[in-house]
Amino acid sequence: MRNAQPETLTLDRLPTPVGTALVVTDEDGVLRAFNWTDYEPRMLAWIGRHYPKARLAEGRSPLRPAFEAYFAGDARALDRAPWKASGTAFQLKVWEALCTIPAGETLSYRGLAERIGRPSAVRAVGLANGANPVAVVVPCHRVIGTNGSLTGYGGGLPRKKWLLSHEGASFREQLAA
Repeated sequence: MRNAQPETLTLDRLPTPVGTALVVTDEDGVLRAFNWTDYEPRMLAWIGRHYPKARLAEGRSPLRPAFEAYFAGDARALDRAPWKASGTAFQLKVWEALCTIPAGETLSYRGLAERIGRPSAVRAVGLANGANPVAVVVPCHRVIGTNGSLTGYGGGLPRKKWLLSHEGASFREQLAA
């Protein structure tokens, strides 16, 4: 895999049960960004900041079959999907730790902070979790409140609830404000 910035990014629009997903991959088929069409302007601005020289072209992502399998019911279909994210060393550490939460399980923000060896950095972990540009593959939706409630998800709490239910995870039904 190349270390250089990608020259071309492919944007695939994937229909899902919870809205149209935006899947952005590089020339090597590595996921570089994921979001939902209702957040497209924000994602495009993020891509412009992190990959300013890359040309964005609409097309079919090589990861489409894995995403289709995931949304069709195979909760582990994205476990081996390659991703690369632009972020700080701390953010990357948090995002890598997110990948250790198996489908069907959840972890609290405090638990995630402890998992990376920074038990007092709960707030910073929450901010890093929220800055995750490759959601679903890096499963930030699997992080919930200490009391089991749903808290913070960039794609909206109803989507977070759907994703966790889809994966068979336990959580408190009440959506936190």
